[in-house]
Amino acid sequence: MPTSPDVDAWFERYDNPQKPLVHAVRRAVLDSDPRVTETIKWQAPTFVYKGNIASFYPKARAHASLMFHTGASLPDPHGILEGEGDVSRVAKFADLEDLDRKRAALQEMVRAWIAAKDA
Repeated sequence: MPTSPDVDAWFERYDNPQKPLVHAVRRAVLDSDPRVTETIKWQAPTFVYKGNIASFYPKARAHASLMFHTGASLPDPHGILEGEGDVSRVAKFADLEDLDRKRAALQEMVRAWIAAKDA
């Protein structure tokens, strides 16, 4: 899956102990569907398909945190999203093993976003 040169440059500058985990989450999201692209918005990598899907919260240092902009409207049968607001939800990944456990659910949510946008 091609990556964005802007996001690649952001990762070069990214100084965080969770950098390898954030990069692995990035790969998982991009591998969800070839139509997903990435850009930098709000000073963080953001995944896009016919609108903003999710953005990293780059200051999280204890885990990788991915905020789904309209996560409250996405199906979450595996319960990986946190939050109770009207619009957004957050998926947190504690480490690479946690990401491995949640990878299929994460990718299902990205595909659900795409399906909703294509409907």
